[in-house]
Amino acid sequence: MREQPAALRPLVTNPFDDDKLREECGVFGIFDAPDAAAHAALGLHALQHRGQEAAGIVTFDGERFHGHRALGHVGATFNSEKVIGDLRGRTALGHVRYATTGETMLRNVQPIFAELVFGGLAIAHNGNLTNAQILRKDLVRRGCIFQSTMDTEVITHLMAVSRYHSVVDRLIDAMKQVEGAYSLILLTKEGLIGMRDPHGVRPLVLGNLKGAPILASETCALDIIGADFVREVEPGEMVVIGEGGIVSRKPMAPVRTRFCIFEYIYFARPDSVMEGTNVYEVRKKIGAELAREAGVPADVVIPVPDSGVPAAIGYAAESGIPFELGIIRNHYVGRTFIEPTDNIRHLGVKLKHNANRHSIEGKRVILVDDSIVRGTTSTKIVAMVREAGAREVHMRIASPPTTNSCFYGVDTPKRSQLLAATHDLDSMRQLIGVDSLAFISMDGLYRAMGEKARDNRAPQYCDACFSGDYPIPLTDQLGGNTAQLSLLAERA
Repeated sequence: MREQPAALRPLVTNPFDDDKLREECGVFGIFDAPDAAAHAALGLHALQHRGQEAAGIVTFDGERFHGHRALGHVGATFNSEKVIGDLRGRTALGHVRYATTGETMLRNVQPIFAELVFGGLAIAHNGNLTNAQILRKDLVRRGCIFQSTMDTEVITHLMAVSRYHSVVDRLIDAMKQVEGAYSLILLTKEGLIGMRDPHGVRPLVLGNLKGAPILASETCALDIIGADFVREVEPGEMVVIGEGGIVSRKPMAPVRTRFCIFEYIYFARPDSVMEGTNVYEVRKKIGAELAREAGVPADVVIPVPDSGVPAAIGYAAESGIPFELGIIRNHYVGRTFIEPTDNIRHLGVKLKHNANRHSIEGKRVILVDDSIVRGTTSTKIVAMVREAGAREVHMRIASPPTTNSCFYGVDTPKRSQLLAATHDLDSMRQLIGVDSLAFISMDGLYRAMGEKARDNRAPQYCDACFSGDYPIPLTDQLGGNTAQLSLLAERA
């Protein structure tokens, strides 16, 4: 492909150029409620952090399904009375997407919809199926025609070819063939069906709005519409919501649960509650533990906004060092910005962040961030803080080193692109340009979670991005290698 001239080369600034791991998706469903589409749109607004490439809503009015999907943010997609008004019905299913499988194109925007023998079916999926490619090849050989490149569509085809009759039994049949981490919501003419993978890697909660049941990725989606939190959908549980009420089924063989620990570190919104714990409070505890483990004399603790703020508050409180907003984030930067010349490309970081010189100049600074992935943004932030007159810069990271890719629904660079996988601590320190660098230990992270330490024989969470301990077989990645799959299964 011919390279664009420098003057036309885009600088992606928000949200995709941040050096962060990207959460996969957010899902929201509401059954038998007035203004169902409007409530779904509001729920998706609250879940926007989980996916910012595209958004979609499908509704059912008792006779027909209606849908609207588009690339872009929720506010840009569902921004008129006409769009919401055309989504008629008292039941709605919504999805926000950040691609982990499948390209960014309209045909890959969820919820996906299909007409099957039992009627219409819409699916919204959060997670990643680790054997989707093998299943897909088999389904294509059997004559199935795929309309997207998403792993989610595999579930639709597995249900279509199932020999069972009811929607619920077809779904169970399909999911027993699937491997991976997932939270699903399905919309049919009978109602909604929610389901979590047996390990419970991805979150899903049950709520209620004046008698209308709700399924959502996080509790913050309930808060925005004034709904009550009922409980979490349990790992391996299927929740069937219809005119007869709510029915719980446990069709999957029980396994040890491994909830994604990175939900607490970065993915979830800080005002959400997961596993009975407020995410914001956990992040402060991580910061406090980090201060105990890796304290250093300094004058000020500064977060890398916005994700580093709670951990920095915890670090400052534990260390007794003052907390300051020494870096100010511009929240109004568009997704792309065309730079006029190549000479000012190095200024790109200041489109989103600017140093508050008054809080930095002449001081020993501790920068607190949630993670380091490639290290590119950290390097620019540190240079900016030094330019603002910092006497020393120390970086403290509220997660262990990210040394492995995630295959469970998080957009992670290849292992060769992860800084901690290719550099030791001192070479990372030199590359980023700080006087000292420290990450919270794995045991420290678990202590902040309320555990004594990580149980290496039976880890309490999925922490594969730090440990390489993958609880679910990576069938597609290993090409079906049975020996390696058996080894992974034993470790899980």
